[in-house]
Amino acid sequence: MTDGIKLVLFDMDNVLCNYDRGQRVACLAELAGSSSELVHKAIWDSGFESLGDSGALDAADYLRGFGERMGYPLSLDEWVEARRRSMQADRAMLEIARRLRETVDIAVLTNNTTLVADHIDTLLPDLRPLFGTRIYTSAQFKTAKPDPRCYRLCLTELNVMPETVLFVDDLPANVAGAREAGLFAHHHTSVEAFRQAVSAHGLLQGE
Repeated sequence: MTDGIKLVLFDMDNVLCNYDRGQRVACLAELAGSSSELVHKAIWDSGFESLGDSGALDAADYLRGFGERMGYPLSLDEWVEARRRSMQADRAMLEIARRLRETVDIAVLTNNTTLVADHIDTLLPDLRPLFGTRIYTSAQFKTAKPDPRCYRLCLTELNVMPETVLFVDDLPANVAGAREAGLFAHHHTSVEAFRQAVSAHGLLQGE
């Protein structure tokens, strides 16, 4: 039995892949002839990245503004490559996702600009074979986790009810937001803890 869970909704960074922001920043700094500290301040400390995550900036304005803040005319290919270098698939989590797909639907909801979804086959090619088109970024919903609207809009797109969804994220605030939106939610700390959580819902065959 699945206790009513029909869909497992995954965060991406530090859940389905290991994301090293420091490596990404270093790559961008090298391109710009700048320092990692200055790039981090310009993009992340300034709140600019959050504008992309929430869809306040469309993809073109986000990319243009990203380069302007860095003081370098960053191309799309360079942005994608810096992001790609910072991501490494978590094979154990992807295997659990593959097994879950035998009993329930699976999908991804990540706080990111739409550029991530548009270029996911380059960034993390392991996702498409598992999740198909069900890879969503917060920006397409014009909001971001942990705002409960972000989860609800995603579930509307998926045509599922919140009480039938188990969400997994590495950030406690995003887990709390999901619960506020009516989803079951798991705070991701390790592969084994997640395996135990989904097994407790009866979602892994043979366990």
